[in-house]
Amino acid sequence: MKEYLEKITPQVSDTWRADEMYIKMRGNPKWLFALIDDETRFWIAKEVANSKDKHDATQLLHQSVEIAGKKPKLLITDGLAAYHEAYMREFWTQDREIEHVRYITLRGHHNTNKMERFNGEMRDREKIVRGIKKPDSPLLEGYQLLHNYIRPHMGLNGQTPAEAAGIEIQGQDKWLAVIQNASKRRQMSVR
Repeated sequence: MKEYLEKITPQVSDTWRADEMYIKMRGNPKWLFALIDDETRFWIAKEVANSKDKHDATQLLHQSVEIAGKKPKLLITDGLAAYHEAYMREFWTQDREIEHVRYITLRGHHNTNKMERFNGEMRDREKIVRGIKKPDSPLLEGYQLLHNYIRPHMGLNGQTPAEAAGIEIQGQDKWLAVIQNASKRRQMSVR
């Protein structure tokens, strides 16, 4: 399913948000770095890191550009230095085509509300599965798929982030539809 869905480019907005959340993997502290589109709430990219403060988020931004097929015009993060350093490496130009807002609050135009909602959603899922065991866990991939393609969001008027990003999954049972579409694609590529 991942291979099938990676070939589809989401039509995301020009404003992206990134944040990190603490998770435990087999009792060891880790950090899940996630980047979502502000308008569609499409979870564009993720990575698991051993450290929050020493992590290089450049790969997260690079991966996001590859998946979205474009760069944002505005990147909103908290004040974590890893994001600003990655922004300087990946996005900064003399023309300042891409703005980085990194000092945000719970109120105002550039706030953390959408990312905090996303983190809460992720935390709820983590509790249900009783923790994530390894950085490349299929649970993370599966939850990203659930978040983007299966689960409707109230903030999107009942649409999934994929639907908001122009990706339509036909059928009543979206899980089954994605599995069937991925299976058909694989069978065609094997021939």
